[in-house]
Amino acid sequence: MLDVEALRREYPILSREVYGRQLVYLDNTATSQTPRCVVEAVTRMYYEHKANVHRGVFFLSQEATDLMERTRDRVARYINAPSRDEVIFTRGTTEALNLVASSMGQLLDDGDEIVLTVMEHHANIVPWQLLQSRKRVIIKVVPIHADGSLDLEVYKSLIGERTRIVSFCHVSNVLGTVNPVREMADYAHSHGAVVVVDGAQASPHLPIDVQASGADFYAFSSHKMYGPAGVGVLYGKREWLERMPPYQGGGEMIKHVSFEGTTFEQPPLKFEAGTPDFVDIAAFSTCLDYIDGIGLREIETHEEELLKYATDRMMEIEGMRIFGTTPGKAPVISFLMGNAHHYDTGMLLDKLGIAVRTGHHCAQPLMQALGIEGTVRASFALYNTREEVDTFIAALKRIRPMLD
Repeated sequence: MLDVEALRREYPILSREVYGRQLVYLDNTATSQTPRCVVEAVTRMYYEHKANVHRGVFFLSQEATDLMERTRDRVARYINAPSRDEVIFTRGTTEALNLVASSMGQLLDDGDEIVLTVMEHHANIVPWQLLQSRKRVIIKVVPIHADGSLDLEVYKSLIGERTRIVSFCHVSNVLGTVNPVREMADYAHSHGAVVVVDGAQASPHLPIDVQASGADFYAFSSHKMYGPAGVGVLYGKREWLERMPPYQGGGEMIKHVSFEGTTFEQPPLKFEAGTPDFVDIAAFSTCLDYIDGIGLREIETHEEELLKYATDRMMEIEGMRIFGTTPGKAPVISFLMGNAHHYDTGMLLDKLGIAVRTGHHCAQPLMQALGIEGTVRASFALYNTREEVDTFIAALKRIRPMLD
């Protein structure tokens, strides 16, 4: 069982007051807070180890390079990647998905098909549409059931002989739905398709095993799992990374450059042009140690209890509508109260010290499918408490009459 109060002491920001009230931070799906040990790791990199990586023969450069590359090893172990060379550092999930769409897209032909789902974040829609502007690929979309689960029968019906790529989220950032990645991957593979998984919302809550998942590509971000901002990971199977052309050109991704032509490094350097965010990448290793030290299973249990408690309490409120009710969902609740506008609800909660997200959550096609403009979204992390849920519920009940 988590000692949440002890954990909270590692997050000074949680002691802040806003508008004279104790902060209740419930926007963890957008970005989680960062514990003191990770911030200290960033500070040490700046104060003791800062030098550009991969390029210097001097001690500091080699030391910084070693610290960054240790994180590559650490990530490979954390996600059970077969090889460290299949771990690529990016600026985040968005860049990782853009990398796959851009580079894999060059291997596609006109008339090839890409299957997405209606619950995707814009980061897993727009890159494929940009590809569509360059090649005449066809995008097909899987709908959802009323509870927020994917319609797997339609999913299977959309995959055919021209399907080349299937790309979907592991966990919906709006509905909290946990998709059956292995089942979906196996079916896609049986038709020769490549499987791309957006793991941004899964990585803070679920064990990630890229081999067990069956994914050919798996992307996630540090800042959603208690780590530094500006760091992402793309896992890619070696067979595809070797075939794909580079995403960007510049230093460190080359073997030799001349005006007659350029040859490229092998993965992962082939996809890491320019100076990476080596400071935060090095600190990300501390973040993974931190999660492992607490225990992901313990984190899951705590978050599941908060989700159930919050959901039950919210349903006490007249006119409450919760979007996404699948069993085993991630700790996120998207909701509306009656016909109140999500923005009004969020602003009133903010004045009471409660930070929630409002809007379409970068999932406008999903909002259109639900027949709404947006929702209020509360999401939980390891440092949230039942007392904070009680404060949240009391605030909802207080503002409910103001929204009629």
